[in-house]
Amino acid sequence: MNENRRQILEMLAVGKITADEAERLLSALDPDTVVPAGSVSSASGNGSGPKSGTGKVPPKYLRVLVEADESMTGNKGLTTVNVRVPMQLLRAGVRLAALIPQQAHNQLDQAFVNHGVPLTLSQIKPENLEELIDHLEDLTVDVEGKEGNATKVRVFCE
Repeated sequence: MNENRRQILEMLAVGKITADEAERLLSALDPDTVVPAGSVSSASGNGSGPKSGTGKVPPKYLRVLVEADESMTGNKGLTTVNVRVPMQLLRAGVRLAALIPQQAHNQLDQAFVNHGVPLTLSQIKPENLEELIDHLEDLTVDVEGKEGNATKVRVFCE
């Protein structure tokens, strides 16, 4: 990211300019790189094409599978929960987080801590998200209940 873009985003984060003004300024810097909302561009890292230089197709979904036996759920047999979250939604959320003013970041961080989630929004950057996705090949967590009942949770990208 060049210095002009960084300054515009910092002014937006501090509240010196509005989101519309920031969009206009970013468009003035380089009108060819601004992508309208809802459109798809392979340059934006949307998961529609291979990463440059790697030949590896980026994942399109974050998938969470939860399998619980009947002793945990009360239902006969195995209960499975299958959630697929589009990676574009995660990437867009990280990009939008850059537009949140610092004061709001502080309040959100404190709310997370109050609820037992040690998360700092200002530390989540798009490049960190891509690194996390690369490392999130396959994560399996076995959760054991009060009476020794086991639940299997898998989080992975596909």
